[in-house]
Amino acid sequence: MSDVKVENPLHGARLKPVRKGKKPPKLLAIVHQSGCTGCEVCIAGCPVDSIELVPGPDPKNPAYQQMVEIDLARCIGCQNCSQDCPWETITMYQHDDAFTAWGNETLSSSLYIDQEEKKEDENKEADQAV
Repeated sequence: MSDVKVENPLHGARLKPVRKGKKPPKLLAIVHQSGCTGCEVCIAGCPVDSIELVPGPDPKNPAYQQMVEIDLARCIGCQNCSQDCPWETITMYQHDDAFTAWGNETLSSSLYIDQEEKKEDENKEADQAV
């Protein structure tokens, strides 16, 4: 399995507007998913809709053990989510450190997938188009 993660082109978040601005934000929010309860409080406070639900492991009951993740491509570093989280599981990191922190703290992601998984999805799409 590959360690390189890339954006999941099939995720519905890819249809949302891209973050505006030329410079990346100084801070990015990272969810420490091991403490996340999936309560969704942070979602309501995000001004750019950059927080997505990650379904739980049981496809028959995706709300059970759900958690959230933050789309780093859309996060503007406003800190609302870290202040709103009742469990204090969202931390703001310096932009350059955020990607390492994401790798350490993310248990499950639907926004970012393995590079190999993306290639497999692209191959399936190509086969279906034929």
